[in-house]
Amino acid sequence: MHTNLVPALLPTYAAYPFPILKGVGDQVFDDDGNAYWDFYGGHCVCATGHSHPTVVDAISAQAGELIFYSTAARIPLRDEAARALVQFADGPASVFFCNSGAEAVENALKIALKLTGRKGFLAFDGSFHGRTLLALSVTDDAALRKGYEDFLVPTTFLPFGNMDALEGVDFSSFAAVILEPIQSMAGVKTADAEWFATLRSKCHTAGTLLIFDEVQTGFGRLGRPFAAHLYEVQPDITTCAKSMASGMPMGAVLLSEEVASQLKPGDLGSTFGGGPLACAALLATLSVIHSEGLMARAMEASRLIQQGLVGTVVSAVQGQGLLLGLRAGSQAGALKKTLLSKRILVGGSGDPGVLRLMPSLNVSDEAIQTLLDTIHDYQEGTL
Repeated sequence: MHTNLVPALLPTYAAYPFPILKGVGDQVFDDDGNAYWDFYGGHCVCATGHSHPTVVDAISAQAGELIFYSTAARIPLRDEAARALVQFADGPASVFFCNSGAEAVENALKIALKLTGRKGFLAFDGSFHGRTLLALSVTDDAALRKGYEDFLVPTTFLPFGNMDALEGVDFSSFAAVILEPIQSMAGVKTADAEWFATLRSKCHTAGTLLIFDEVQTGFGRLGRPFAAHLYEVQPDITTCAKSMASGMPMGAVLLSEEVASQLKPGDLGSTFGGGPLACAALLATLSVIHSEGLMARAMEASRLIQQGLVGTVVSAVQGQGLLLGLRAGSQAGALKKTLLSKRILVGGSGDPGVLRLMPSLNVSDEAIQTLLDTIHDYQEGTL
């Protein structure tokens, strides 16, 4: 019997002080009908905006035909979605569908352990890859890891983007090197192309799998399909989720031909992975990204934001495309509260001095101008 000692829904994150009942484009609406400009995107998920008509129509049409069947049956739509994703990713040869970013990372790391026969991983300071056990093994967050230490796979953590730290490391002792091409949770930290190329070379020489966790950087957010294209480095395995189905739960592990050819039926499995509704949403999302030129729009929106923030409390803008970190130092918390009071949603980060912007790729000029005006007004003390 349920008592009043705990809520029926277990609390997880600290929630906004209002419910969200509806979303349209780059706005969400509370129970009083108030509109909020959404630069948080449901945590970097709503790449095509909220309830994009093309995505809604695709999900609705598919729901009328077949809501679900597992991979025990061949579903042509699933095959079509796999081909479309492989073509969009332009590098990987095969895809395994799952349901979330953590599940994608978990399977990627399992593959590395299985194929290499090695026992440890190399990851980076500030990393966040998920809360399942293998994903937690490579996540640099002591609070999340506490209590599970005996169950985690040994992982060596190095400074992100630091070339000198790579020297003298025995890469042949690791099953995989895993990294976020841009460390979002850590405060939108970046590295240069040379560092990525060096990692690629060292992994290749050592027979170590290189995994790009592109759960947040994928699907056009950086102006390219994936960060791998931006940095011109092709990993052995790519994990993705969040934006890929415009809010429908979906994840995927993208595999090089060499890796995929070593796996056999039964090595991986997922009851709900690649379900018809998610596949329909993925195909619709890719269609919108292409037809509406959203990768180019992401870069244009990024330019407008960065130029408009010059001379404000934001001392630096970190990141690429529409994964941006606004460095506001000791004023970050007050700025975030001010933006919320003006009905503008942004994200925090592991760095208390950095706020994150992760809006839809089709974020409007009006939304951007409202954000910039509010930050300028905050700077001038007129709020």
